[in-house]
Amino acid sequence: MNDVRDKNTGAPANFDSAQGHPIPGFGGQQVYYLPPRKVKLPVVLFLLTCASTFWVGVTDWLPVQSLMVAAEDGNLMFLRRSIIAHWPQGLLYMGAVLLILLLHELGHFFATIIYRIPASMPIFLPFPLNPIGTLGAVIAMHGNLADRKQIFDIGIAGPIAGLVAAIPLTFIGISQLDLSIQPHGGLGFRLPLLMEWIATSMNIEGYEAGQPIWINQLNPIFTAAWVGLLITGLNMMPVGQLDGGHITYTLFGDSAHWIAQTVIVFAIAFMVYHQNFMLVVMVMLLLVIGTNHPPTRDDKVPLGAFRWTLGLASLLIPVFCFPPLIFEIV
Repeated sequence: MNDVRDKNTGAPANFDSAQGHPIPGFGGQQVYYLPPRKVKLPVVLFLLTCASTFWVGVTDWLPVQSLMVAAEDGNLMFLRRSIIAHWPQGLLYMGAVLLILLLHELGHFFATIIYRIPASMPIFLPFPLNPIGTLGAVIAMHGNLADRKQIFDIGIAGPIAGLVAAIPLTFIGISQLDLSIQPHGGLGFRLPLLMEWIATSMNIEGYEAGQPIWINQLNPIFTAAWVGLLITGLNMMPVGQLDGGHITYTLFGDSAHWIAQTVIVFAIAFMVYHQNFMLVVMVMLLLVIGTNHPPTRDDKVPLGAFRWTLGLASLLIPVFCFPPLIFEIV
């Protein structure tokens, strides 16, 4: 067929550079011209996230306290000693946590490539002042160009890919725990149900169901797995355009809106009841962006029995992977 393209961009002449333009394909199927992806910013943010996760690893997951000690000493020798002493721990934590996050985002990314939905490269979010060194990662895509089945596949691909790495690392990290170390530091990592079940089934000495793992008892593989499960569980909450929001909308259509609103109300009530506001920024962001999932390009495309079964099973991921209280602070 005749394909008239812009002489500067190579795109079809009436191509919308922001969203892509449908081009008739074989059998009448629509495919999309994919504009060039921005690479520089995602690469820079990835390298910064490498640095921030390495940093929290070498500071024993106490980055702010390490900076305060260095400030009190009036020099940077304390930080230099921490890096020299703990660089293997920092590298191991950095590699393990970025493996989980990268696989998660590549699951989404490759699904968008398969369906030719315009999307960004994975965008990592460094945060060197919290105990985990990151706020996770995202991809930006033009979801309005995808139909119901495509949105389902894109949404579910990330959590499944991330769990492929997170679950084996959970077993390894738990097996390396040394709970004979007397806790100190005042910060405990609450375990999600999946980690509790694994720790109990492995008969980890000194572990009792419901107890936190204190910050001085952590090892890099365990911490990376905990972060991976936390972020996976959070992403699978059935709200807005989170991964779980994609799944519930494709399963239940507009009924997913009241599910999302119920989850938000429950989250607010939970935080108030427990006086635990660690997720307040996330809840506020979801309220600003919107709790309701927008329509897909075609909401009538059937999912089939396999996707329905997989989608319903995936709704249990937050139950098993997300610890509601997250941290215990004393």
